[in-house]
Amino acid sequence: MSSRRSYPSDLSDAEWALLEPLIPAPKPGGRPAKVPRREIVNAILYVLENGIKWRAMPHDLPHWSTVYHYFRKWQKEGIWEKAVQALARQDREREGRQASPSALVMDSQSVKTTEKGGPEGTTGRKRSRGESARS
Repeated sequence: MSSRRSYPSDLSDAEWALLEPLIPAPKPGGRPAKVPRREIVNAILYVLENGIKWRAMPHDLPHWSTVYHYFRKWQKEGIWEKAVQALARQDREREGRQASPSALVMDSQSVKTTEKGGPEGTTGRKRSRGESARS
């Protein structure tokens, strides 16, 4: 880890040990990475946990444009989704459960649908101010 002070959003060594295999390593034969992957992930977590703009990142973290570049790149490559799924599987296995759930529950409030399609199917016709209720 770098010599900077730690933030509450920083990954612990145990958390990084779980996440590190899921984060793409620098490509072999390419330029050596200037910023360690762990620092990039820590900076991403800082932004997400504190709800700040990328450009408002503290100066002791990697430059915001580097961090944002990797965040978007990994998002487009599906790395975050794969990481969440892998960590959920590991968590379930640690609890002695099957890696993948055997059932899914979805209630009707979670899915918006209508037989007619579109918003017109769920709301009544709008009346103008001048139109009477009896017309």
